[in-house]
Amino acid sequence: MMMAARTGPNHLPEEAISYARMADRTLTFEDNRLASALFGQFDEHLALIEQKLGVETSARGNHVNLSGSAEACANAADVLESLYSRLRKGEHVGLADVDGAIRVASRTGIDQKPLPGLAGLAQITTRRRTITARSANQDAYIRQLEACDLVFGVGPAGTGKTYIAVAYAAALLERGAVDRLILSRPAVEAGERLGFLPGDMKEKVDPYLRPLYDALYDVMAPEKVERGIANNIIEIAPLAFMRGRTLAHAAVILDEAQNCTAMQMKMFLTRLGEGSKMIITGDPSQIDLPDGQKSGLPEALGLLDGVEGVGETRFTAQDVVRHPLVQRIVDAYDARDAERRKT
Repeated sequence: MMMAARTGPNHLPEEAISYARMADRTLTFEDNRLASALFGQFDEHLALIEQKLGVETSARGNHVNLSGSAEACANAADVLESLYSRLRKGEHVGLADVDGAIRVASRTGIDQKPLPGLAGLAQITTRRRTITARSANQDAYIRQLEACDLVFGVGPAGTGKTYIAVAYAAALLERGAVDRLILSRPAVEAGERLGFLPGDMKEKVDPYLRPLYDALYDVMAPEKVERGIANNIIEIAPLAFMRGRTLAHAAVILDEAQNCTAMQMKMFLTRLGEGSKMIITGDPSQIDLPDGQKSGLPEALGLLDGVEGVGETRFTAQDVVRHPLVQRIVDAYDARDAERRKT
């Protein structure tokens, strides 16, 4: 007995429905030079789009043809058009930017937060560079920084939480929204003992604060950073130096906040002064405090949940914007921790 062909809702064979969902689309970009930058050296940007979105691309001159499912082609077109728009504004587009645009267009691995579309992704602009959100959580984080006076950015390494915080603070300083930029970290070793370091106080604490320097020099001109530090407009100090101060008209960042005790966290939070913004970043899975000391970060997140004027963004492994292997490393550790919690 011959079985009837399976049909879909429009009484068409499934093969015909599948074929109908396939698409073929050609995009044309006016500027050949920008089109070349858009496609990447040896079309490496197009290759990444093919790999991540499941489309086939074929570029010739300033044209690119997209073949695949209708949804994949639409996502690929959104990615290319948004990146071309950024190139027209004079922004640089690299593989990391392409990967970020793909993440947002495809919503891969994120919690379907509503977004304004690729063209409307949140940005931070300093005189040296423009930073565009590369995931839904990064977009939400930047918007919270604008809307709230106190923002927590919490999640694994490589999600951009510290870099975005420093970039935002630098942008506030450059446009005169704040008078000072204060960057702080608790001076807790990550498993090693650094011993007695030579030099003055600044030289002794610099190893703890190096990641903040790196981010700062990336978003601001080096001479402006050095001048700001010399004039005390930019202050980089360990957490212990914050006690007794009121930080008014300043952008204040506390990085590696998982290494604060509960008392230190309360002390820091109550430093917030008039006209200031405070950003607290940390990764609760990487606590380096001595045994017996509890981190003040989880407690603060719980106590301040829902408090007016406080924002919180929780990043996941899917937001990692470093080498793809970093995301897989974070996933492996998260899986191990999940298994331990079951036992």
